[in-house]
Amino acid sequence: MDNETLIRVQNLTKQFSIGAGKTVRKVKFTAVNDVSFSIGKGEVFGLVGESGCGKSTLALLVMRLMNASGGSVYYKETDISGLEYGKMRPFRRNMQIVFQDPYDSLDPRFTLDRIMNEPLRIHHWGGARERRDRIIHMFKEVGLGEDMLKRYPHQLSGGQRQRLCIARSLILSPEFVVCDEAVASLDVSIQAQILNLLLDLKDEFKLTYLFISHNLAVVKFVSDRIGVMYFGNLVELAETEELFRNVRHPYTAALLSAVPDPDPTSLKRRDILRSGVPSLIDPPTGCVFHPRCAYADEQCSREAPTLREVSPDHFAACHRVGAINKAED
Repeated sequence: MDNETLIRVQNLTKQFSIGAGKTVRKVKFTAVNDVSFSIGKGEVFGLVGESGCGKSTLALLVMRLMNASGGSVYYKETDISGLEYGKMRPFRRNMQIVFQDPYDSLDPRFTLDRIMNEPLRIHHWGGARERRDRIIHMFKEVGLGEDMLKRYPHQLSGGQRQRLCIARSLILSPEFVVCDEAVASLDVSIQAQILNLLLDLKDEFKLTYLFISHNLAVVKFVSDRIGVMYFGNLVELAETEELFRNVRHPYTAALLSAVPDPDPTSLKRRDILRSGVPSLIDPPTGCVFHPRCAYADEQCSREAPTLREVSPDHFAACHRVGAINKAED
């Protein structure tokens, strides 16, 4: 992994409004709350959390497919969060995304050849022959055959469609790729193939990934560092091995304890959360996790913790890190 920072997210926030009219009061809620992190060139940064925690919204903000309510996204040294459409366009070539559902991200009326050719045409990449050669080359890289170019998306299997989406995301030779639940809709055996393909392509094309998933085993397999999100907040951040060996936030501990153990005789300790996910419209005071936390005290209900370094290069947003340590001991 290179030491150069490729992506830097600084105090990123996104608010949405619901309800509007004469009889309905307009209410705002925060989907992403003051999130900051950086991704080094050549790194795989994993982002994990339960459904609805803001992972995909964060991905759209980083890609500038959605405008932030506050904060900044830097690509190298350039703040792209406020760039106009014309000035943002050159960065699109270097920033690509692979979505969760490959079928929804493909135009069913287009042949595979047209799907692959469209980004090359939009960005004025080469002539017709060069584009054709580029498409065939990328198909081979992802394990698809040239004979498939005249097919339509509905004629492919789920794994083939995701390979197509990966090929399309790499056709312009980007540096940075967001994988937003890129294997979640696939069978387990196909997931393994796609994950290995993504890692092989990362090494071959010197890529940097933001890899988003709710599956801890998948994130552990591919990531150099992992950030844990809860209720729109980044609550823990560390290198992969350190995070799994030395958990410092009760939410992360609960996620890890919920991973099934293949040993039926195992007496694995389970961290049972106290209640359900709170309402985004009426969030808890203080720490947003305190209503579900077994270690919460009065400070937790009164004061929101900040993400701080609790050990070298290991960050956690928790007032009760010491209590978690004692419980593990």
